[in-house]
Parts: sequence; structure tokens; C-alpha cells
Amino acid sequence: MLRYRIHREQQHYAPATINLRLAAVRRGAYEAADAGLLSPELAAGIRRVKGVRRLGVRLGNWLTPEQGRRLLPQRTPTTPRELRDRAMLAVLLGCGLRRGELLARPEVHSTAGRALRHRRPDRERRSCPHRADPAWVKATMDAWTSVAGITSGAVFRAIDRRGRVWGTA
Repeated sequence: MLRYRIHREQQHYAPATINLRLAAVRRGAYEAADAGLLSPELAAGIRRVKGVRRLGVRLGNWLTPEQGRRLLPQRTPTTPRELRDRAMLAVLLGCGLRRGELLARPEVHSTAGRALRHRRPDRERRSCPHRADPAWVKATMDAWTSVAGITSGAVFRAIDRRGRVWGTA
């Protein structure tokens, strides 16, 4: 296991990637030991191999939960533009989507309830409900989609000067 970790480090894998793969091997060792396919001593040796230390600091500006709460307007939105903007912030904060993912046209599929689905350019699918969909995000999204009359397609659409939702993207 230690040689595997060293090999991955020499291949210049990121610490998070190495730790993820080590966790998968550890889990396999747990299962094999439970099934009697691996000796308990060998499984204990696999568990003792430490992961790679992650050095450095996070890049970018990270909000604290309190800053996130202050970012959302406290008053009830009244115009379609305010509802849309509040829904965007709710999805960003509550579901953990990145700005680029929000701009890359998340869609509502009427067959999936009103679940927000997003397909990234690299074809990996991320979904808010699978990440413990907060009730306040769903309520905010439902308020926006009902006012805008959106049942399928792109969620966040343009709004003209008169406050009317238009377009399909």
C-alpha cells in the first residue's frame, strides 16, 4: 500500500486524488477482511498507511455560512428579476454549484419532479437533490419557476425591461 502511494506521488498526482484512491483501497481491504478473504493483520497494515498531506491554502474567496446568509436578501422578492436572482444565489450557496456550472444552463426536467439537474461540459452529471437538497433551495426554485412558467428546459432565463421572462435559454 505504501509503495502504491509513493508510485502515485512520483506520477505527480494531486494529493486529493491519491487520498481518494487510497480510501477506495482501504474500503476494499475492510470488505475483504470482513468476508474472510484477507487476514486481519494485512488489513490492519493497509489501514495504517497514511494519506498524503495537503499543503497550501484554498484559492479564491470562500464564504463563511454567516456571510452566505447575509448575501441572500432578507426581504421577500417581489419582481421576477428578484426571484430569479435569489434562486441563482440559493442554488450557488445551497447546492454547491460553481459559477461556471450555473452559467452553463442548468435545466429542469418535468419528469424528475422539479429537480435541478446540471450536465457539465466534461459530461459528469451533478445534481442538487443527491447532495441533500436543502428545502429552502427547492422552495426558492419553485417560487421562481412557477412565476416564470418554466416546466422544462433552461432554468435561468432572460428578463426584459418590463419584467417579462422571455426566451428558452
